[in-house]
Amino acid sequence: MAYLEPYTSVLTARTAAHLLRRATFGPTQTEITNFTGMTAAAAVQLLISNANYSPPPPIDLDSNQPGAGETYMDKPFDHGRNFELGHYLRCWWLGLMASQTAPPSLLDKLTLFWQNHFVTTREGVGDYRFLHQYLLLLRNGALTNFRTLVIEITKDPAMLRYLNGNENVVGSPNENYGRELQELLTVGVIDFAGNKNYTEDDVKAAARVLTGWQYTNFEEDGSTEFTTHFALDKHDTTNKTFSSHYGNTIITGRSTATAGDDELADLVDMLLNHPQCARFICRKLYRWYVNPNVDQTIEDNVIIPLANFFASPTNNFAIQPVIVKLLTSQIFFDNATIGSMVKAPVDLAVGMMRFFNQPVPTLPTDYAAFKIYGDFLYYRMQDMLQPLMDQPSVFGYEPYYQTGFSRVWINTTTIGYRYQYTDAYAEPFLMVSPTYQMGIDVVAWATQLQRAASPTGDFSDVPVTPAVTCTVIVNTFIKNLFAVELFTTQVDFLIDTIMMGGLPRTSWNFEWNAYRSEPTNGGYRYAVLDRMQKLVKFILRMAEFHIC
Repeated sequence: MAYLEPYTSVLTARTAAHLLRRATFGPTQTEITNFTGMTAAAAVQLLISNANYSPPPPIDLDSNQPGAGETYMDKPFDHGRNFELGHYLRCWWLGLMASQTAPPSLLDKLTLFWQNHFVTTREGVGDYRFLHQYLLLLRNGALTNFRTLVIEITKDPAMLRYLNGNENVVGSPNENYGRELQELLTVGVIDFAGNKNYTEDDVKAAARVLTGWQYTNFEEDGSTEFTTHFALDKHDTTNKTFSSHYGNTIITGRSTATAGDDELADLVDMLLNHPQCARFICRKLYRWYVNPNVDQTIEDNVIIPLANFFASPTNNFAIQPVIVKLLTSQIFFDNATIGSMVKAPVDLAVGMMRFFNQPVPTLPTDYAAFKIYGDFLYYRMQDMLQPLMDQPSVFGYEPYYQTGFSRVWINTTTIGYRYQYTDAYAEPFLMVSPTYQMGIDVVAWATQLQRAASPTGDFSDVPVTPAVTCTVIVNTFIKNLFAVELFTTQVDFLIDTIMMGGLPRTSWNFEWNAYRSEPTNGGYRYAVLDRMQKLVKFILRMAEFHIC
């Protein structure tokens, strides 16, 4: 296989759906249709060009507040509402992820990658304004340059707060960020062969480089702005010497007003020049987009050449070309890649909203409904162990780094919560608004399918248009739903055992036509509803639905 060579076949519905599942949080049927027939290069470029870097700001979603339905990031800080306004920021981001009105883009899926890479959390940071600026930094920088992103995130108030950068001062250095900058953000603890990439003395030296950065107005009631600044009097102005892992680099200490920026630039250049830095980042991107498992063959044929390209003088750590190369590669579209991951909770939750056309309530007018929608998504994801912007540790969500990777998303606890989530679509209960019940109205869906089969669009024309069979019902519902196509025996099981309960398939025609003839008959409707809900509930619980 020519692993990183371009995939040149035009996209089928299967490969278009695969690209959209991996590059976004999951496609709609319309998006799959629109991307079918495109080249991979054109499709990925469209996902990039569709990015919206100027979304409307977060909205106050509390109906009991005088500012309900209004923006709040431009208002004085309110410590008493710090938690809920931080939560509304998460709901805002979930709304961007789940939108079906904006054209599909890879921006927010990639932003989540960076948010799980440059981890800060709502709980650990606190100030909702800090978190908003941090999230915008990641969204705006997601496709730019890794060097710039590392520099900017190092000085960001949320990161300074989360990893104690503001406490890192001359004479009393705090090593938290200096350690994580190397361990998690740039070079990694060890290389692929298990050799260490830096020393404890390197951690101490990096901490000294980073002394002096401060933030202002943290959780300061009434404050309308905040900033990062460099305090020269808190900076270690002596030279910092690094180990042979970094070629015994010496970063010259400075004592000018620009000392913080100058030494930070030197530090980041040194880190990026480490032979393992580009490989570490490319390995994480591969596991995010392609396959959780990296063996020696993948390391040699994908990670190393991709890293060499990433760090090459012509690319100079630009992110977008690496994403393009990965998402248009032959390894990305290889049969072994499709269906190789367990869906993360965000992919499952947001992906279902999108695939089954559960619209995001419009802001700012429908803010009360938006809150119900956002709360449902967030707290179900939390149950499934992926609370948005609240990773359990600086390492991020466990399934993205623990042995087993994506399989870790499913255990004896989370499988029940995943089933509870999917059941909510088959057996709707959540009223988002008085006119919007979230979930699939299975009878209405089958009715539309029947109308489409009629020359006149009539549902009750029983003598004219034959019943839509149970076979058509099942095959239409599972169209583009699974990453891996079902075997005929599996489809037969869905029809004969789950939907029909062992009865002949023709009995569906009788029940369905009876309901078509008398749609107000409660008994006929219940019979149809019972079969459809059993079918949909089982399909959405199937293991195949939980992989991508």
